[in-house]
Order: sequence, then C-alpha cells, then structure tokens
Amino acid sequence: MTKNNLKVVKSTKDQELDIKEKNKALDAAISQITDNFGKGSVMKLGEKRAMDIESISTGSLSLDLALGIGGLPKGRIVEVYGPESSGKTTLALQVVAEAQKAGGICAFVDAEHALDPVYAKKLGVNTEELLISQPDAGEQALEIADTLVKSGSISVIVIDSVAALTPRAEIEGEMGDHHVGLQSRLMSQALRKLTGSISNTNTMMIFINQIRMKIGVMFGSPETTSGGNALKFYSSVRMDIRRIGAIKDKDEIIGNSTRVKVVKNKVAPPFKVVEFDLMYGKGISKMGELVDLGAKADIIEKSGAWYAYKGEKIGQGRENAKVYLAQNPQVAAEIEMAIREKAGVISKKIEGNPLSPEKIEKEKKVAEKEDADKEATPPKKN
Repeated sequence: MTKNNLKVVKSTKDQELDIKEKNKALDAAISQITDNFGKGSVMKLGEKRAMDIESISTGSLSLDLALGIGGLPKGRIVEVYGPESSGKTTLALQVVAEAQKAGGICAFVDAEHALDPVYAKKLGVNTEELLISQPDAGEQALEIADTLVKSGSISVIVIDSVAALTPRAEIEGEMGDHHVGLQSRLMSQALRKLTGSISNTNTMMIFINQIRMKIGVMFGSPETTSGGNALKFYSSVRMDIRRIGAIKDKDEIIGNSTRVKVVKNKVAPPFKVVEFDLMYGKGISKMGELVDLGAKADIIEKSGAWYAYKGEKIGQGRENAKVYLAQNPQVAAEIEMAIREKAGVISKKIEGNPLSPEKIEKEKKVAEKEDADKEATPPKKN
C-alpha cells in the first residue's frame, strides 16, 4: 500500500481544536471588517435584530393586506407606475401622510414641477413640514435624493417622476439632438449608489413612473416604463395602478374606481390585485374599503342590494352603506378591527393569483357553460 493511499484520521479532540482555530480566525476577520467598515457590516443572519421588515401604510387597507406586511417596506425602493391621471401621485402622497402621522420626516423631489400643495393638504399631508425640491436636471434631483438619504433623518422620499429626470446634456443640447440611452445610464448609476444608503438608513424611496409604448410589438403587451431596466431590478415592490371607472353622484363625477396590481414583491407573495375608490379631493375612500373587505370576510352580510352588520341593515346599495359607516365611526372602527383580525383570510381571497383553486374552478365552470350553450344551439340551415 502506497503512502498516498493512507488517510490520517484525526481524533475528536483534534477536530474540536481545528474548529476552535477556525472560529478564532473568523472572529478576528469579522473584528477587522467591523473596524474598517463599521458595526453591522457583516453578521450572522440569526443575530440580525431587524429581520422583521418595518412598513408604512399606503392609506389603503386592502392594498396593505395585499402587500403582505401591512404596507410598503422601509429601507427599500418602490416603483409606482400607470397611465396618466390614474392616481400615482395621490397614492405616493397618501404614503407620505401616513409616514408623517407616525412622526417621520418626508421629502418630495418634484422633477415634473407639478405638485399641488392644496391637494396634498387635502390628502392629509403636513405641507409645512414636507421637504420639497424642484430640480433643474436629473443629475441634480438624484444627488439631492442621495444627500437626503445619507442624512439618515428621512422616512420617505418620493421622486415624481422618472420620466422627468432629464439628463443635463439633453437640457443643454438642441431640441432635435439625439441622446440615446442617457437617462437609462443615469438611472443605473444612481441606483447603484442609492441602494446601499437606502438600506443602511432604513429610508423608503418611491419612484413614480410613466408608461411608454414599444413599437412593433406583435404579441404580448407593448407597454413599458421609462428610464430603462435598472429600476425594475432594484425595486423591492412594483405597483401598477389603473383607473377602471368613474364614480358618479347623479351626473357629477366625484371619483375614480382604481385597480392596483402588485407586479413585483420581494417581501411577500406578489400578483395580488385590489380595487378601491379614489375620491377627488379626499383620496382613498376608507368606508368603501370597509364595505368591500367586510363583505369578503363575511363580517358584513350582503343579501341582494342590502348590506347588514350583526343583523342590522346598514344600507341599500354600496354608496348608502358607505354613508352609514361615515356617520357611525364606532361601527366602522369595529368592522376595521374585525377585518384586521381576519387579515390572512382576506389576503387569500384577494384576486390576482393565477393558480388559485377558486379561479381555476370558476374558469372551468364558465368553459363548461359555454360548451353546453354551443351544444344546445341548433345548427344553422344552409
């Protein structure tokens, strides 16, 4: 037998000494990293105190449930996109209002130069305490945001919008000049710089984005968002917001029915879809959500057009039920508490999971009915 084939088996004592030596070397390495880069630069996952992600409410109870953690995550990048006048800025301002209620300082980088302070105040934003910047160029906007994040004092920063972050070269150039990929490169570089600071300071950064159309798309959706692909990768949450209908009081339009789809979610299961009322000058209708979610969770009984709570009728039709809850805040508070207790049940009932058994069964029944109708229809005579 050659020497190469011999295996030296270490005793248990020697193995323990080896492990101790390795642990000692690891502790020395961690100590050196901490000295060079600061406390918390490297740690065991089990030792990290803040693994439970902090969140800020969106102002919408149904959207908070759909997001899975009770709101939008702190220390992360969030993208809100959709068509014009769909409620993107309104949703961002509602988040700002909720953060301010919790004692946070918020900033609004108004690259579009279109923020309406009166409207923001109606949504509950403390405009006197809100930091606002209206930058001249995209580089300036992102540098301001970076400086605010690094201060460690800001809870939420909103950038409205990515499409308005115009590179300085484009502003200083002529109208017909071509600047291919400038904005995409600017966003990619900025996000590489921002992402670490955002996580370390536990700041939430909300990017509002617009929709563009891809030319020559034959199959699939031609829609895309401006600013390149970097934001899609760096965002922990992406939300697609759409206006799906108008809310009328007789002939006057008083709000929009709005649908939000959680397109991407790194902190909970994605693809949840919620609908709520966005009332002009008031924001998200809390009473409308209580009626809808209460009915989904069987807290509010629905029989025909009538809504009832604990056997007592609260209104004929959804709008009358909303009025009743607005006039009876104690009942509304009871229903909200019951909804929050049944959050898990409601979250499963929220639409959007393409593989949910309920949805598969529903589609199966529709297909069977269509087949039965075809068989029942007599063939046409020539």
